[in-house]
Amino acid sequence: MSKLTTFVTAITLCAAATISYAETWTLDASVSKISFGSIKNDSIGESHTFNDINGAVNNDGAVTLKIGLPSVQTMIEVRNERMVAQVFKNAVAATISAQVDMAELNKLSVGEATTVESEGTLSLLGTDTALDAALFVMRLSENRVLVTTDGMIMLDLEEAGLSEGINTLQELASLDSITRVSPVTMRLIFDTQP
Repeated sequence: MSKLTTFVTAITLCAAATISYAETWTLDASVSKISFGSIKNDSIGESHTFNDINGAVNNDGAVTLKIGLPSVQTMIEVRNERMVAQVFKNAVAATISAQVDMAELNKLSVGEATTVESEGTLSLLGTDTALDAALFVMRLSENRVLVTTDGMIMLDLEEAGLSEGINTLQELASLDSITRVSPVTMRLIFDTQP
């Protein structure tokens, strides 16, 4: 489930790429959102979010994104606690880093949008996972950029090293199954000082 954080990485990369002359682009956490899904017992789908995300992109295209793992919100308090303790092993955060080509997207005028491919690395529980995503990028103003996933991203939880924690979660909740692939969507808005 934490893999959704990996996708956030790619999104932040794209947002930064839209304007090359900015010193730093900062994530506006108040209007940004990362959501991920899970399916239990083969037929019950649920949507979850992380409430604590922050990040920035510098003028060289270096992207850093931090996701506060204890902020996971599954709409069930005991499940939130189990996710933090069993799946995320009480880790404070997951980090996403990437490098973007600022020149390609800085041509966007206000109101224009494009779709780009982006790559990054998710660092979680001592494991680095390569990620890639198709992102929709729109320049909302001279100093504001919107980046979203272009459709859903399917994340392999086993590849991210989370299978053991998911197995424990499944046992604690007395479930027959929890899928090991998580659909993820993101809405990220970045601002810079004029």
